[in-house]
Amino acid sequence: MLGNSIGILNLWTYLAGVVVVILLPGPNSLYVLAVAAQRGVRQGYAGACGVFLGDTILMTLSAAGVASLLHAQPALFFVVKYLGAAYLCWMGLNMLRGAIANARAARANPQASAVAAPKQVDADQPFRRALFISLLNPKAILFCVSFFIQFVDPGYAYPAVSFAVLGVIVQTCSFLYLSTLILAGYRLAEHFRQRRRLSAGATGGVGALFVGFGVKLATATLS
Repeated sequence: MLGNSIGILNLWTYLAGVVVVILLPGPNSLYVLAVAAQRGVRQGYAGACGVFLGDTILMTLSAAGVASLLHAQPALFFVVKYLGAAYLCWMGLNMLRGAIANARAARANPQASAVAAPKQVDADQPFRRALFISLLNPKAILFCVSFFIQFVDPGYAYPAVSFAVLGVIVQTCSFLYLSTLILAGYRLAEHFRQRRRLSAGATGGVGALFVGFGVKLATATLS
């Protein structure tokens, strides 16, 4: 089989797992969707590129043996996950604050356009922020540390090739998924501009999810 010839174990199982993991809601996809809805397709893809780079870094570190290091040094894993959890919670809380301010402004002036509303997400530098989110994404971290490396045959002579193929599969699926979100987010942009309360509610919901992702990462284990 093709997978066995390039040192990949259970290729079809890996493909199924990748699709399921990517479709699960996470901070990466929600941030890209929010940026596309707020700033348009171009900025949405800028955020997506940050996600691609962050995921590539995580997969490269996993292939280089950092996953084994984190297993051998639980204290290091705890530091990484708590820093990530704090960052995601901080982002979520800021988004909740913005949503509350937006909702209050909408109640005070129901006829005002949402164009002048406070920023829903920090989208001034979507590439850099999406990169940080990707590197601290609990779903991506656990995928690379606990899932990604299990499909490489340890006896294969060229494991770098195996990791590269697995990485290309992930990034291709991620590109297709994020492109769908970006285009959907762009279509939502006009609705958000015209409906300030809807915009505030959506932002608050995303902020609450980011806090939830932070809590999930803080309670994550390597097992």
